[in-house]
Amino acid sequence: MGVLAKDWKRAPSRKMVGTSLQGEVHISYATLVRIFGKPLKGDGYKTQAEWVLQFKDGTVATIYDYKEGKSYLGRHGKPANKVTSWHIGGKNKKAVAHVKHALGR
Repeated sequence: MGVLAKDWKRAPSRKMVGTSLQGEVHISYATLVRIFGKPLKGDGYKTQAEWVLQFKDGTVATIYDYKEGKSYLGRHGKPANKVTSWHIGGKNKKAVAHVKHALGR
């Protein structure tokens, strides 16, 4: 599993404005870091790690954990590096297709 072609770049967090949940991907934190680099810090409550990506066609995608961390779940929460279910945000389903392609899926 790996990047088929680097057709994306990291984007500034302001690019996530107007995005919403479009899909999910089940993958390790370590694999996301290997492919997309270190994440941005989440909001400290519902999210703890997030990536903002922009693809060559202009599609913006976000990858983030949601309500899985200790800040939201207390002692039952997971650290980001133990999360395996990640949300994919965007303005449409193209974001999901692009993310999955970049992950080789």
